[in-house]
Amino acid sequence: MNNFFDFINLHNGEEDKAIVLENVRSQISFRGSNLWILACAIIIASVGLNVNSTAVIIGAMLISPLMGPIVGAGFALGTYNFTLLKKSIKNLLIATGVSLFVSAAYFYLSPFKEVQSELLSRTFPTIYDVLIAFFGGLVGVIAVTRVEKGNPIPGVAIATALMPPLCTAGYGLATLNFSYFIGAFYLYTINCFFICIATFFVVKFLKYPSSLVESRFQNRIKYGISILVVIMIVPSFYLAYSLFNEKKFTKTADEFIQKEFDNNGYTIIYKKLNYNSDPKSIDVAFLSKKFTPAEIATYNKRLADSGLKNTKLNIRQNNVDLKSEIQSEINKFDTNVSEKDIALTKIRKELDNYKISDSTLLKEIQILYPSVGNVSYGKIEEYPDTDSSRLQFVMLYSGQNIDEDRLKSWLKERMHEKFVTLIKTPEVKKTATGK
Repeated sequence: MNNFFDFINLHNGEEDKAIVLENVRSQISFRGSNLWILACAIIIASVGLNVNSTAVIIGAMLISPLMGPIVGAGFALGTYNFTLLKKSIKNLLIATGVSLFVSAAYFYLSPFKEVQSELLSRTFPTIYDVLIAFFGGLVGVIAVTRVEKGNPIPGVAIATALMPPLCTAGYGLATLNFSYFIGAFYLYTINCFFICIATFFVVKFLKYPSSLVESRFQNRIKYGISILVVIMIVPSFYLAYSLFNEKKFTKTADEFIQKEFDNNGYTIIYKKLNYNSDPKSIDVAFLSKKFTPAEIATYNKRLADSGLKNTKLNIRQNNVDLKSEIQSEINKFDTNVSEKDIALTKIRKELDNYKISDSTLLKEIQILYPSVGNVSYGKIEEYPDTDSSRLQFVMLYSGQNIDEDRLKSWLKERMHEKFVTLIKTPEVKKTATGK
């Protein structure tokens, strides 16, 4: 048993406590180079959020010096060093203010203010963010207290993600979207607070020397920390519960659509789920299938049986606004879609109507109709007097004694074509030289 405790003992490989405290103090201040590095990191992170680049955002998190005053505050609380705590909080507020100013200025000046997925994901903190911040903070402070630091610090900077929510809060200020600002700043506050609390626990566990003698002040600090933990966690639990219910609704709605429509061969060209409306709604549109009001009412009754209570199914058909809504949904997920791309896709689909991808057709004709000679076939468009066009399958062949009616009937079934035309071509007689 002693060997086991020795194996997991955090005191193994621990750096001298005085050296650790000195290193922590040196990383707190935001002056000179630290301030410039922070401003540059903020701009890089803002650009990453703006262009939806995960790699750029990760790079900004790696060079950000924001962890210094947060870890310093944790050490200050753990050692009851109020001078160090005051200095840490002061520098953290300076760093936060500079970051908000720089990111808000960038987004205000940027011509691109569309909300990307990387930015949107930082506006809705949950209990999972609490866990990430706490355990990330544990890893970070354990690494700080080691003789050999190793490489956890860059990973902690990425996992706890202090920069992106702070830049997102700046975006909220620049665009006057205060719901984004509040959500993102709450996430930033959660990260800072629980990294600090994780540091506090490790410092107490490793028994760093206290700067405070009176135990009553120590107890007040412990009670204050406990109250703050509850205040920070309760909203995140509520948000996590809301997120769970939304994910559950999305999954159940997708299963309903799969069972009722996809499995019956109805091609869906538009789908939109709205969890936040009252009642919740499922909007769908189909390529060709049309539903009667009675059928739509029946599907709505099946929603409750499928676990989708307080939900309404809207089947979009004969709606002139549907095209623009579909285009809006496409642009939401693919910012590179353009009118040119859509036109090219339309041309490809039209060309596919003329394509015959069947490599066995010639072999089957030769087996079933041995007297058929040279064969050429394809699809052409016919323009009758009514000005309405139609595609028809045309085959040119040579040979003798061919039952054209039988061949035409077989081709209609074989190629699933309503209109088939056969054209017999004269055979080319070869000369003695083979020409």
